[in-house]
Amino acid sequence: MISCKKESGTGTQKHKTVKDSVSVKKSSPTVQNDSIQSVEDIKKEYAAVSSLLLSKKLDSTNFTYYCNEKEGEVVIYKKDGQIKMIKDFYSEHSHFSSSTQYFIRNNQVFFIFQDETSWNFDGGTPEKPETKDDILEKRMYIVNDKAVQCLEKKYSVRSKGNNPDPNKINSRETKCDISELMKNYQLILKNKDKKGELKCL
Repeated sequence: MISCKKESGTGTQKHKTVKDSVSVKKSSPTVQNDSIQSVEDIKKEYAAVSSLLLSKKLDSTNFTYYCNEKEGEVVIYKKDGQIKMIKDFYSEHSHFSSSTQYFIRNNQVFFIFQDETSWNFDGGTPEKPETKDDILEKRMYIVNDKAVQCLEKKYSVRSKGNNPDPNKINSRETKCDISELMKNYQLILKNKDKKGELKCL
């Protein structure tokens, strides 16, 4: 079923839509100076890290955790000992899952991509039930530990019928608070060298 997915290893709304933000360009160079100062810098650095991920040029380690019905896995990607990306995936109560990717340069998070999925039964029969996934994507651009731009995209995917192409859905610019996500990031760093399954981060 499309809803029963689990990845392995792996505010106030403004009524404004924008074209989807981050696209990977193979030719995009990494940011040359030591700090990221703009959304354009973020896009370039995101493209560089994504290219390394796609070409499997990053080393990875992982650990799992189980905390109050949340079953999760964290994967840490590094190059030359420097963390480039952290992925935190968890499922909760069997009908909800969340994947958060932290993109990092010089030990600072510069971009967070979060994908939250909740699913429900949506018709069909007991023998052949149909389901619907409600998906919320969030893109957070970060400079000096502060969000400078936040985008959201909502859509649904049904197990039966025509579904939208997520790449053709415009994102909406929003206000966002990244404090909880950054706390989670710090907890991941604190536990990154521990072995075995953790009870909680």
